[in-house]
Amino acid sequence: MMIDSFIIGAGMIPMGKHKLSSYSGLGVPAALRAVQTAGLKTSDIQSVYCGHAFGGMLTAQRICKEIGIGTIPMTNVDNACSGGASALNAAVKDIAAGRIDIALVIGIDKLTQFGGGTLPLVAEDPEVQAGMVMPALYAMRARRFLHDRNETAEILANVSVKARRHGKQNPYAQFRKEVTAEEVLASRPISDPITLLQCCPTGDGAAAVVVVSAAYLRQSSAASVRIAASILHSGQATSGFRNMLHPDITYHSAREAYERAGFGPEDLDVVELHDAFSIAELVYYEALGLCPEGHAADFLRDGKSTYGGQVVVNPSGGLLAKGHPVGASGVAQAVEVFWHLTGQAGTRQVEGARRALTHVTGGGIAGMDHGACTVHLFETVAS
Repeated sequence: MMIDSFIIGAGMIPMGKHKLSSYSGLGVPAALRAVQTAGLKTSDIQSVYCGHAFGGMLTAQRICKEIGIGTIPMTNVDNACSGGASALNAAVKDIAAGRIDIALVIGIDKLTQFGGGTLPLVAEDPEVQAGMVMPALYAMRARRFLHDRNETAEILANVSVKARRHGKQNPYAQFRKEVTAEEVLASRPISDPITLLQCCPTGDGAAAVVVVSAAYLRQSSAASVRIAASILHSGQATSGFRNMLHPDITYHSAREAYERAGFGPEDLDVVELHDAFSIAELVYYEALGLCPEGHAADFLRDGKSTYGGQVVVNPSGGLLAKGHPVGASGVAQAVEVFWHLTGQAGTRQVEGARRALTHVTGGGIAGMDHGACTVHLFETVAS
């Protein structure tokens, strides 16, 4: 029988351009905050999992040596944008197997090291050689969406408008200023129809959570959230046509997560999904089952994905406003939903939140819609 796992501590640093910080400088404050809010000492940690894409060798060990953690197992996870969420998945599996009772999960990346522009992808990949960088890929999705759904670019802009409105309330967000649809559409063209304000910003950041077993939770007085499902899928390479509006990897991951958790999209109060570009949010509404296929535009337009609607999607501001330091994002999503489910989200609190979903993908491989996808479901612990 699998052992339940719970988040009892969380920490994050404000996302932004921390050009003078090292990876350790970014990671230490988030890790210490997670341990402290869990009511633990660093010596209590039994295993560490660190998700990143560009941190280099031994990132977890470089962070942990600064806070006195050593000798215990430390695992570094590279799964592109899904790295942090994959690190959380690894921790959950070890707790479920009974190997450990207390894990520290860190997500981190420093993108300012590249000086701007698109993220570097593997040069040997044939689609990358043809120019298929991330903005180009999502622009293709956007054009297909606008064509198939008979929509205009304004629907894309309205995703960014919502993200910035939510991000304004988040002290950890990189962008905290509201924008209008007109400002979004008038911003610098990146890859038609995607403009600058429809792209997640380049930045640096770190987030951390403490995950424990049910056995340890019985000894703890810390606020807790149950991880009801932790699903990691890899992509399946196909040749020829790929339906850019039907990312199979997310559909499959979400379906398995709902089956594992025993509740569905209709039960969710909070969702943090992978909105690296505006079109992504619309596509993922449908893939995660938040609305029927073909109805994403109406779901946004009718206010069903914001406060007062069916479910609050990306109350943090999402990647579009909070920022997307790649390996940090999956853990930052878990921190955000932990805060909402324990009533600690401040002015952006989703009232009465009991169940939440996080979703993040990692792409950049020819023939796949994405290389990795991680979906987690969370719920409050019954008193």
